Amino acid sequence: MERFTARILDIRTEAEARKVLAKVGSDFGGQAIMVPKALYRVIKVEQVPVPAAQILKQEMLSRGGEVAVNRGVVNNSVETSDVVLMGTKRQYTLLCKKLQAQPFKLKQIGQSILKCLDNSFEQRIEGLNCRGYSLPLGRQTLVMGILNVTPDSFSDGGKFFEKSKAVERALEMVELGADILDIGGESTRPKAEFVPAEREMERVLPVLEALIPNINIPVSVDTYKSSVAEAVLKAGAHMINDVWGLQADKDMARVMAKYDVPVVIMHNQKGTEYLDLIGDMFKFFAHSLDLAKAAGIKDENIILDPGIGFGKTTEQNLQVMSRLGEFRSLGYPILLGASRKSMIGNTLELPVDQRVEGNGATVALGIAAGADIVRVHEVKEMKRICKMTDAIVRGQRGEGYFG
Repeated sequence: MERFTARILDIRTEAEARKVLAKVGSDFGGQAIMVPKALYRVIKVEQVPVPAAQILKQEMLSRGGEVAVNRGVVNNSVETSDVVLMGTKRQYTLLCKKLQAQPFKLKQIGQSILKCLDNSFEQRIEGLNCRGYSLPLGRQTLVMGILNVTPDSFSDGGKFFEKSKAVERALEMVELGADILDIGGESTRPKAEFVPAEREMERVLPVLEALIPNINIPVSVDTYKSSVAEAVLKAGAHMINDVWGLQADKDMARVMAKYDVPVVIMHNQKGTEYLDLIGDMFKFFAHSLDLAKAAGIKDENIILDPGIGFGKTTEQNLQVMSRLGEFRSLGYPILLGASRKSMIGNTLELPVDQRVEGNGATVALGIAAGADIVRVHEVKEMKRICKMTDAIVRGQRGEGYFG
C-alpha cells in the first residue's frame, strides 16, 4: 500500500514562497503568479461604514476570499461594522486595486490594508542609527540592559542608586554583551512617587556623563519628560525610551525630532479597562504615530513597545504576549520589556529575584513572534537565550529550509 505524506508549510515571506516553488521544480514564469497565492493573512479593519463594508465583502468574495461582517450590515441596522478579511496576498492586491476607484473612503481603506500586508511579510526598517552607532535589525535580537538609578524601582530599587555602583553595573552589562544600556531616573512601577524633572536629571546626568566616553554602545534614557530628554540628549545620550509614547508631554515629540534619534514609543494607560485590548492598543499607537509624524520624527527612528506591565492585568499581559506578532503589521521594530514583571511573578508565584526562567520564556517567545529588542535585567542569561533563539528563528530559514 502506497503511503503519501502531507504537511503544512510555514511560509512567512515571498522569498520563502519562491524557495518552495523552486524546490519542486515549478516553471519560473509561473512562480511569479503563484508566490502571492502562497501568502495568506487574516486582516481586521475596524468601524467601517456599512456601505463600504458591503462593497468590501462583495469584492473580496468575488476574488475567492472570505469576509466576516456584523449581521446588521445586511439590513442596515448598524452604521458601522468591523470587517475581518481572509485571503492570499494576491487576492488582497486585486481587491485594493479595485478599491482605488470606489467611494465611501474605500481608497484609504485599501491603502491601509496593503500597508498592513506589506509590513507583516517583510522587515521594513533594517537598522537604527543611534548618533553614529549603527544597530542592525532582523539579523539578531538586540539586548537592552536595564540600569535603574532610583531608590524605589520594583526589582532593584536602591541597588545602583549611588553613581559609582551604577557605573560599575553599566560596565558589567557592557562586558556581558549588552547592545544598548537604558538608564532610568524615575521608577515606573505602579503607585511610584512622582519625581520632578530636576531631581531626575540629578540622578541620570552624572551616570550618563561618566559612561559616554568609556563605553562603545549606545545609551538610552528612560523618561517621558521633554526637559529631561533634552538635557540628556545634550549630554550625549543616543536614544529615548518614553513609557507614555509621546503622549504625556506635548513637547516630547518636538525634542525627539530636533535631535533626530531613535525613540521607543510604549503603550500605557491609567487603569486596566479596555473595550478591545489589542484594538485599543493599536488606537493608542495610531495617536502616538500621528504626533510623531506631525513633529517630523522619521519612521526609521521609531520603535514600538507593547508595554507589558503597564495599564494591564496579568491576564491582559499574557494576551498581549500571545498576540505580539500582530504588532508587526504596524511596520516598526518591536521592543519587548517583560523582565521580572508581575505577569511572571503572578504566573509562577515567585518573588522578583526568582523570575529568571520566566524572563527567559518571554524573551524566547517574544523573538519568535518578531521582537527586535529585549529589555532585560539579566544580561548574561538573556544574551544566551537570544543567541540560541536567533539561531532557530532567524538562522534556519535559509537555503535548506523547506527541503
